Amino acid sequence: MANLATLEAGDNFSDLVDRVATGKERIILTRAGKELVAIVPVEDLELMEATEERLDIEDARAARREAEEKGTISLAALRREMEP
Repeated sequence: MANLATLEAGDNFSDLVDRVATGKERIILTRAGKELVAIVPVEDLELMEATEERLDIEDARAARREAEEKGTISLAALRREMEP
């Protein structure tokens, strides 16, 4: 994965887009040596989003199982518990 300063990236943005789109390269943009953002192929983004969605579904299923095992309380009861 290449690192590139944002100033240099701005000067060569079209070339960067081509490198990422056709070469499937991942490029990290930096400022003052600090990593800020990454330019990645759309396929990588789609994979990240699918992974996040799968993890969200797993978390929801785990929360549902916990609710079924431990039970739930009403919103009113929760508000009463939260009152000082």
